[in-house]
Amino acid sequence: MSTPEITAIRLSGEGESGADKDVLFVGAGLGTGVQALWADAANVLADRFQVIGWDLPGHGESPAHNEPLAMADLANAVADLVKAQHAAGTIPAGAKVYYAGVSINGAVALQLGLDHGDLFDGIAVICSAAKIGQTEAWQERATFVEAAGTPSMVAGSAEKWFAPGFIEQHAARTTRLLHTLQEADRFSYARLCEALGGFDVRERLGEITVPIVALHGAEDGVCPPADGEAIAAGVASGQAHVLENVAHQAPIEKPAETAAILKEAFTA
Repeated sequence: MSTPEITAIRLSGEGESGADKDVLFVGAGLGTGVQALWADAANVLADRFQVIGWDLPGHGESPAHNEPLAMADLANAVADLVKAQHAAGTIPAGAKVYYAGVSINGAVALQLGLDHGDLFDGIAVICSAAKIGQTEAWQERATFVEAAGTPSMVAGSAEKWFAPGFIEQHAARTTRLLHTLQEADRFSYARLCEALGGFDVRERLGEITVPIVALHGAEDGVCPPADGEAIAAGVASGQAHVLENVAHQAPIEKPAETAAILKEAFTA
């Protein structure tokens, strides 16, 4: 296992406008890009936070990674990124630091709570779970995508990612998210599938002491609201929220509502 290289992407709070704000790091799900997923929500969050995103290996701005990966490796990469932002002075002295991750990045969020909780004042787990899917299914997907490429996943992902009616009502948002999937590196995608297959922290939730907010979509068939309730109940300090008419991509499906919950949960 090795720590992948990831790229920080500022979504709001450039220059002087971020000087006196807390910092929110955000991450996107498998096959999606952080700019496509979080841009609308970041605009709503910008009055309270500098919002800094990162792309998964082989997605968007981050380089490909074809070495075996565990969720701890991704969490280590995020921790290194946060420390680098401290060292660069991007994070103001005394500012609070938060994290919000969707789907696989919700798994990264829980791993951060376990391994690097001291870096964060609060963590949001969005459309995710302490264990997502089954190991065998993730291995099968890894093998399939490595051979067929990520465009083979577009149609099936569109069905799972969005609540009924969203694609028809928000064609531009849908297209920009699915474009990232089509362009993602197949080998990096496969290694991330394998990382998901090996991820299960259901028995370790009680070790997480940083405050956790779980946010799930009522229409999510991948990670239903019950997964969020289990996380909130299992950690030392947790709360769970459900968004109606949302499936698996809350920040793009309901950006204002997602931002409002994060602002309330991450109260200074």
